[in-house]
Amino acid sequence: MFNADSFPRPADPQLAAVGLERWFEAAESAGAEAVAFARGLAETPDGAALLAAVLGNSPYLGQALVREQAFLKELLESGCDAAFAGLLRDLWDGYADGTDTDRLMRGLRIAKRRAALLIGIADIAGLWPLERVTGALSELAETSLHLACRLLLRQAAASGRMTLPHPDDPERGSGLIVLAMGKFGAKELNYSSDIDLIVLYDDGVTPVPEEEMTRTFVRLARELVRIMEERTADGYVFRTDLRLRPDPGATPLAVSVSAAESYYGSLGQNWERAAMIKARPVAGDAEAAEGFMQIIRHFVWRRSLDFAAIQDIHSIKRQIGSHKGHRQKTVNGHNIKIGRGGIREIEFFAQTQQLIFGGRDPSLRVPATVAALHALVAAGRAGPRVAEELEEAYRFLRRVEHRVQMLEDQQTHELPKSDEGVARLAVFLGYDDPQRFRTDLLETLGRVEDHYARLFEEAPPLSGPGNLVFTGTEDDPETIQTLRNLGYQNPSAVAAQVRAWHHGRYRATRSTRARELLTELIPTLLAAFGTTPHPDQAFLSFDEFLAKLPAGVQLFTLFYANPRLLELTAEIMGTAPRLAEQLARRPVVLDAVLTPGFFDPLPGREELEASATATLAEARDFEDVLTLTRCWTNDQRFRAGVHILRNISDADRCGPFLTAVAEIGLARIQAAVEEDFARRYGRFPGAGFCLVAMGRLGSGTLSLRSDLDIITVYDVPPAGDDGPPLSDGPKPLTPTDYFIKLTQRLVSAITAPTGEGQLYDVDMRLRPSGNSGPLAVSFEAFGRYQRESAWTWEHMALTRARVLTGPAELRDRLEGTVRAVLTAPRDPDRLLADVAGMRARIDQQHHTDDIWDVKYVRGGMIDIQFIAQYLALRHAAERPEVPHPNTTELLGRLADSGHLDRPTADALIRTMRLWRRVQGFLRLTTEGRFRAAEAPAGLRAALARAILNDRGGDPTAAGSESAESTGQAAVDFAAVETNLRRAAAEVYGHFRRIVEDPAAALTPAAARNEETSPP
Repeated sequence: MFNADSFPRPADPQLAAVGLERWFEAAESAGAEAVAFARGLAETPDGAALLAAVLGNSPYLGQALVREQAFLKELLESGCDAAFAGLLRDLWDGYADGTDTDRLMRGLRIAKRRAALLIGIADIAGLWPLERVTGALSELAETSLHLACRLLLRQAAASGRMTLPHPDDPERGSGLIVLAMGKFGAKELNYSSDIDLIVLYDDGVTPVPEEEMTRTFVRLARELVRIMEERTADGYVFRTDLRLRPDPGATPLAVSVSAAESYYGSLGQNWERAAMIKARPVAGDAEAAEGFMQIIRHFVWRRSLDFAAIQDIHSIKRQIGSHKGHRQKTVNGHNIKIGRGGIREIEFFAQTQQLIFGGRDPSLRVPATVAALHALVAAGRAGPRVAEELEEAYRFLRRVEHRVQMLEDQQTHELPKSDEGVARLAVFLGYDDPQRFRTDLLETLGRVEDHYARLFEEAPPLSGPGNLVFTGTEDDPETIQTLRNLGYQNPSAVAAQVRAWHHGRYRATRSTRARELLTELIPTLLAAFGTTPHPDQAFLSFDEFLAKLPAGVQLFTLFYANPRLLELTAEIMGTAPRLAEQLARRPVVLDAVLTPGFFDPLPGREELEASATATLAEARDFEDVLTLTRCWTNDQRFRAGVHILRNISDADRCGPFLTAVAEIGLARIQAAVEEDFARRYGRFPGAGFCLVAMGRLGSGTLSLRSDLDIITVYDVPPAGDDGPPLSDGPKPLTPTDYFIKLTQRLVSAITAPTGEGQLYDVDMRLRPSGNSGPLAVSFEAFGRYQRESAWTWEHMALTRARVLTGPAELRDRLEGTVRAVLTAPRDPDRLLADVAGMRARIDQQHHTDDIWDVKYVRGGMIDIQFIAQYLALRHAAERPEVPHPNTTELLGRLADSGHLDRPTADALIRTMRLWRRVQGFLRLTTEGRFRAAEAPAGLRAALARAILNDRGGDPTAAGSESAESTGQAAVDFAAVETNLRRAAAEVYGHFRRIVEDPAAALTPAAARNEETSPP
């Protein structure tokens, strides 16, 4: 049957010697006849070569050889073909009618061990060609599945869950369909293959009650897997994978034919079509299976394949990243299945062309790889030399694959990583010189890679960063490594979610065209996310964005045509969570980025007013006004955010723009609310209602995340002798109730969350008496409170007050009241003590040494504001022109009036603008507290640029920098931080000189007058 020259020498003579000792020990324990056989075989040259080749090269086969001496004797006597046929026959004879699961499991495992030994010897000795080796493994798997299904169907019938139409042939008429996929389907199983299955049931014929179908067949599928792959003392049969079923992350282990038909008809992907080329029924109801194969044939083989589908196939192929000139230069550790020049490239060479041309040419519908290559030649789709070289490479690589797997019966395709391991493998393959094996392998891989790279050369190349393959159901190792190289911390989760996109689980990816476009975009998309400070978070934000889209084709087409727009989107998702939230709600804002002038300087008040008026011209009712105002406002804020993110502007310069946007939006909302409110409650003739801006709104320095500090003030003409006036509507109200309800309605309109998001958060705690006071206050009560009851800190807050809306006459009177309060004479010592004491209490409550907490850190924004407000209140009586809502303007006026020296004023103004830039950028890019030590280098670099206010370069270019420039920015970050601390220390020095130290020097009597109410 074979001779000594058929076998390779042992790569590990010591291993062979130990194995031979175990061979004889096992024979002695089995009796005299076994000893005679064992010694006789070892003493012949051919037998000794067989034992040495197996025992000295493959620990797994060596164990099987020792345990199966009797079977080996039978094998040597009858030959490989007869012995294998007898093995399958014994399985059918012994287990075809059985109902004992444990007995079947043991029988199958013993048969698998014997078959592995038989097939291994036939392969090593060159007795069987590749097709016979892989075919025998496939036949064993198919027989095992038949026997397991028969047993499980009988058990289901015995339990009453189903009725078998043919008890003697339980598979027939059962509706159960077991499809073999991949290598199993093509009868190309490798030595340690798992088996890819799809378990279906024909819900139109299966003899199971409809309400029990899913439960029954899922239970059967689960038990089928257990029978095949559970490890016992006798080993296992085949590892089993059910993940090629339709959308495995969302479907049960067994899927109905109706559900499968629906899935493949609407959501099936081109890689699944490629997988279905190899599909074949291997167990269950043959008639039901044939019916399903007829259905699926229309999914796989399309008579007309549109351009978009061809492009999608090209995209899948090109994402694998096989580019000439990028060939692996080493053998050690190379993956001969999915690595460059590997088995998968040969398979894909055939399958892609089968998909494209097989719809019109049935001769190409061949599952086996080598046969498919020859079919392509016969059809004129591939050259004879190409097919010959690929076939030769395929046979060589499969042989290498089998030897690698024979070592330990592991499902691996990676060559040994060490030189010693590669040398042993070379010996197992029959090489006398390991270098010769290396040369042959690299030449083979190179030929495959060359042919593969020339496939579809007319397709434009994807600018991918490496392997990015998301077909199938499991992670591609090179893809995982590519994602890791791009900066993703959890690449497996990213890969799984990309696969979920392709399964159409989101509305945006349910259409075939959307998924094909997304396939094309994936490399650019993932590379763009990789340049952001948080690639994983950027990806998750985009996933949330995708989940909310009603459709995807339009947006994906936009990205495809405008790669820079995709880069900007990635930058937003990874760097600016607030902008990402806006974008998720309204993807249409991306259209604005493409309009001319988007990156030009932000428009002024007049242009904004015109834009708002044009937008609201489409409003038909009150709700339209609210919706369109939200849209317009959020679009403007989005634009400002992009300008800050791209360093075209900064948060300090954007403050007036964002304030103008808020004021314009508030005026429109207020007018609409008043009009709607009046329909029910009427009006007060001659009355007025004003919004008074406080805080950052009042000072004109809003940031993207500022809330609105407002006070509402009303004035109603005096009542006559008949008592309090009432509004003139269907439901009249007193002035107090009217304007409180109106304020509530206004705040609700501003803050209510909608599909467009809320307009702003509103804070009304600065109103007279704070939270304990009425929401709306009369003009008379406002003035009286400010003159008679307000604390010093409330007057400090009033320095930033501005009247935004209302009748001109009331606005003038209200502004006059504010001015009169601010310019009233004050006790300077009491004022000083109040300001110092208030700052001390704030520091006690919010103390921080974190320089990035620019509001509360000593020398931060509060210290600058307190200096300006203290000096304004102290000197306004003598210089009434000094007060101004904006802190930096106020500091300038104080310097002009001589109440603050110019160098100090300039330093405080400069630092205040710096703090606004820092705070604005961090509020755009960071949720929660910014921790510099934990922040990614990219975010630190962007922050440093924002602080330095370097806005050079193309504003439309991607936000990422080269590694060199990013690294430089990261190195400079420490210096930037040092400069911030220096600036804070300087401000705090001025605060101590102007406020703290003089307050500490006050007499005890003056200090005791300090107010104690918290700010």
